[in-house]
Formats: sequence, C-alpha cells, structure tokens
Amino acid sequence: MRTINPWINFNGNAEEAFTFYKSVFGGEFAKVVRFRDLASAEFQVPENEANKVMHIALPIGKNNVLIANDVPEFMGRVNEAENRSKIAVSAESKEEADQIFNGLSAGGDIEGPIGDSP
Repeated sequence: MRTINPWINFNGNAEEAFTFYKSVFGGEFAKVVRFRDLASAEFQVPENEANKVMHIALPIGKNNVLIANDVPEFMGRVNEAENRSKIAVSAESKEEADQIFNGLSAGGDIEGPIGDSP
C-alpha cells in the first residue's frame, strides 16, 4: 500500500511539538535523531544546534507516520504560522475524531470547526 507521510519543519521546537502530538495520538516515536548524532569532521555541528532534532517520526495508525525536523539556524527560519500546509486526519468514529480535534486544537487558533465531510 502506498502512503503519504507529512513532514513538518520546525524552528527548534520539533521535539516539543511531537511530544504534544504523541499525547494526542498515542504511540511511541519510531526514531529520534539529533544533529549531534550526525556530527563528524565532514559535517560539523555548532554547539547551539547539536541537540536539535534532525529527524523524528511518530507512527499514527497502521500506515501513517508523522515526520519532522528542526531547521538549523544557518538555513533561515521557517514560518510556522503560515497556513498553506494542512494535515488531514481520518478517524474510525465521530468520538475518535472529536477526541483528536479537541486534543490538537487545545490552546490553538481554530480556523474552522470540526464537521462531517461529504
């Protein structure tokens, strides 16, 4: 089966965001790689970037994986507030959909209410 797995860029708070996603979706991180783990003579990592996340993956359901990384400062900042990217979440029931929506939207800005799709 083919899958599409969203990949999100963060400005140094990928682990914090994914800890939140884990609290909503459950599960365990499949992988966490920090920039320091890749450091070598050929790939020097500044001290202030060493603990940032190079790759983090959270399996969601049977076939989906949410993936992210922190963008190193030398590459510029990511506009985390832009709304051109969306993540669609499918649920097994209305109750599960409400639980996920309420968990993800807690403390956030809701652009539109949850509703049935055609």
